[in-house]
Amino acid sequence: MPDFQADHDVINALAEDECWAFLAQHAFGRLAYTLVGEAQIVPINYVSDAGAIFFRTAEGSKLLGVTMNSDVAFEVDDLNGSGRFGDGEASSVIVRGHAEVLEGAEKARAEQLPLRPWVPTEKHTIVRITMTEITGRRFQLSKPWRHMQP
Repeated sequence: MPDFQADHDVINALAEDECWAFLAQHAFGRLAYTLVGEAQIVPINYVSDAGAIFFRTAEGSKLLGVTMNSDVAFEVDDLNGSGRFGDGEASSVIVRGHAEVLEGAEKARAEQLPLRPWVPTEKHTIVRITMTEITGRRFQLSKPWRHMQP
């Protein structure tokens, strides 16, 4: 059996503050929710602020899903390096939490965040994901043929 961890750790857990810093550097992720008992996953643009994730939406299945079952997961990942088959680094952060539609003063405060639709559609509803758990990992990548030798 080859030694996959010869000289250094290849998978490193991120501390909570590193996870939030990672999320602050990005603006695009995937929201996972359930709708009528089926798992759904959709891309969204977002903003992280004060330990929460905010996104805009319109009427439709995403809004219905988070309204009917507020338990959601949110994921952002990134790949740095020389490409698909080269050395580099990958990172991934997952937030589990509860989604809620903002109204009144909370919505007015969220309107001040730099959160605008990326496509020319009307999205007046703002949803906040309040974190119950956050985890992150950083992976040191290598060319597969270096560690997959028989």
